[in-house]
Amino acid sequence: MAAVAVVDLTAGPGVGFLPLIALGPAFAGLAGSMRRTGAISVLAMGLCLTLSLYNGQFGERRGSTALLGVAGVSAAGLLATAGRKRREAELASVRSIAEVAQRVLLRPVPLSVGPLRIAVSYTSAVAEARIGGDLYEVVTSPRGVRVIVGDVQGKGLEAVETAAVVLGAFREAAYDEVDLVTVGARLERALGRHLSDEKFVTAVLAELSDDTATLLDFGHPPPLLVRHDGGVEYVEVPDPAPPLGLGSLAKEEPQPYAQPFAPGDQLLFYTDGVTEARDPDNRFYPLAERTGLLKDPNPQTALDAIREDLVAHVERPLRDDAAMLLLRHRTR
Repeated sequence: MAAVAVVDLTAGPGVGFLPLIALGPAFAGLAGSMRRTGAISVLAMGLCLTLSLYNGQFGERRGSTALLGVAGVSAAGLLATAGRKRREAELASVRSIAEVAQRVLLRPVPLSVGPLRIAVSYTSAVAEARIGGDLYEVVTSPRGVRVIVGDVQGKGLEAVETAAVVLGAFREAAYDEVDLVTVGARLERALGRHLSDEKFVTAVLAELSDDTATLLDFGHPPPLLVRHDGGVEYVEVPDPAPPLGLGSLAKEEPQPYAQPFAPGDQLLFYTDGVTEARDPDNRFYPLAERTGLLKDPNPQTALDAIREDLVAHVERPLRDDAAMLLLRHRTR
């Protein structure tokens, strides 16, 4: 508005810049509050009226048109501001509900349990979303610390609903059941009542006790073991079971696999959104080559470094949810 006023005063009224005073209220309506938009609208009307009088256009067609234009745009700016504020309040309410849903579905895991230090990372493929089809949970049971990391087939609200079913069943079964096989059977029964159309959930269950990690794999990518001496290997379960929800395809009961887990070792669970993330040249993310980022003394800082490196590798929003859970065995 100041620039328009300067041009009008220096170039004269013949240039016809006076109606551009309305740009002030128009831009104010895009980002300002009601009070700010109203104040700028009043200022625009006053400035337009002053310049009309100064130019001798007050009462003439050009001056009246400029005043009417500024008044109309000011009114439109106030209406737009009121609508924008209402939408912002609704969005804040929805985000608040999403925060509560996230805390219920993906509860914060304990930072430390017995000899374990724990860190998690979750990146949703849906813009502005906090939760999706990937899931994780840590439960302290009488038989040790039990963990699940899984990935629901599909995306959207249906995947979130299925993830809620799996997590609810795991939280109960992980505390009650005597071993991982019966925990997996409970999850299979829960999904059998929920899933349809051959939907499934890949998952890996783990039980940590003493210096051993017992794993039960349901068609999920194998966890990555980073040994205290720097060695890196994927822990491949010899006989993985079919994904949860497809238990009828199994010919026999799934068998747990015991993996030594010594002090100083780290066990990284993840979903395929991590290892299948591709850069612009269509190269997969080399997770095993990035384990050097896990050397930070703080496990959460170390896992955040992996996440930042993953995002930098992709160079664009992720196409799939990416969840990671890091278990670090304290050094005695």
